[in-house]
Amino acid sequence: MTFESFVAAQSFMLWSVFAIALVLGVVANKTNFCTMGAVSDMVNMGDLGRMRAWLFAIAIAIIGMLILESVGMARPDDAFPPYRAGQLIWAENLLGGLMFGIGMTLGSGCGNKTLVRIGGGNIKSIMVFLVIGLIAYYMVSPLPGTDQTLFTVLFYDWIRPLAIDVGSSQDLGTLVAGEEGAASARLVIGGILAALILWFVLKSADFRGSFDNVLGGLMVGVLILAAWFVTSNIMVDADGEMTDLVSYYEQWDMLADSEEGKPAAGRPLSPQSFTFVNPMGQSFGLLLEGLDMSLLTFGIMSVLGVIGGSLLWALLSRSFRIEWFNSVGDFVTHLIGAVLMGFGGVLGLGCTFGQGITGISTLALGSFITFFGIVLGSALTMKIQYYKLVYEDEATFSKALITGLVDLKLLPEAMRKLEAV
Repeated sequence: MTFESFVAAQSFMLWSVFAIALVLGVVANKTNFCTMGAVSDMVNMGDLGRMRAWLFAIAIAIIGMLILESVGMARPDDAFPPYRAGQLIWAENLLGGLMFGIGMTLGSGCGNKTLVRIGGGNIKSIMVFLVIGLIAYYMVSPLPGTDQTLFTVLFYDWIRPLAIDVGSSQDLGTLVAGEEGAASARLVIGGILAALILWFVLKSADFRGSFDNVLGGLMVGVLILAAWFVTSNIMVDADGEMTDLVSYYEQWDMLADSEEGKPAAGRPLSPQSFTFVNPMGQSFGLLLEGLDMSLLTFGIMSVLGVIGGSLLWALLSRSFRIEWFNSVGDFVTHLIGAVLMGFGGVLGLGCTFGQGITGISTLALGSFITFFGIVLGSALTMKIQYYKLVYEDEATFSKALITGLVDLKLLPEAMRKLEAV
């Protein structure tokens, strides 16, 4: 996809992403594709239907990325955020994942679900969106009157030294076979992993018989790949030389005749796919700067697209409903959840979509760590809530926590503090 001007190329990317996200919003609303719901069904009811849908999306994304990258039609090495960075920020991935998992449970859904709920008429989710956006924005942007971000103030000094330099890339292929054998190793590792996931997912007759779960998983995986494809293949014809958007931005003074049409930053022009916490921060920044169109990014268009698609389906299906907080406690719980998602989503470099599907499609080790942290944080929070509800005053936080860890097979049965119900 080659364009004669940068403005035309960027415009095509932005509107293409909006269209893909619009479909994502429709699909997520129609099929009730919900990653928090997947964990909830698994933990509370032993139902793996929606978890299999999430895993199905992951398998589709891995297979598609293996194909696209092998034929040069996807460039995950140049991605934004840098999933395959040589510095493995494992502690940030794990802590961020845990915080996000806890937050999405308290806030009634992950980043994508928050947008879907807004499109469906949920006013509570607007508050969650704004708080996530505020935290995410100042995690990467200087606080007013300073040159410090929330990340540098609260986290950098103690958590970044824990990072491990793993060489040129943290994708599983490079870690196993080095740079020279990375491509072949990725095909083998990714192929085996995707095959195992597909076997687990498709062996379930209940899953195969659920139209919504199959459609949700399939379409989410395909749409993740569609965004990777579009953002990896847009080029500008700069006097006969094909240049990607980031390279053109970096050489703007030499290639462009004026500053007109120049974005505020170059990194968001990189190859990427769907993630929703940092884009909520970008959306907050856009509002803060008075809708300065130079700040318009892939992420902002994806946010608008998912909300629009969800709204479209809600209207077509007559499921649009206004919903508000039912108590002060409900408001406080959602507020805490939103704060944790804002911190965790940036710290872990993504959310259930950003790391749990998009990042894993690149086979980045950090993405698997974040995915694990999200599921653990969410599952453990649900266990604590459950035991606190059943046992009331008898179930102190520590007792509920330890018992939850026992239920999740992370502590021995002998340490159980509350009887299983």
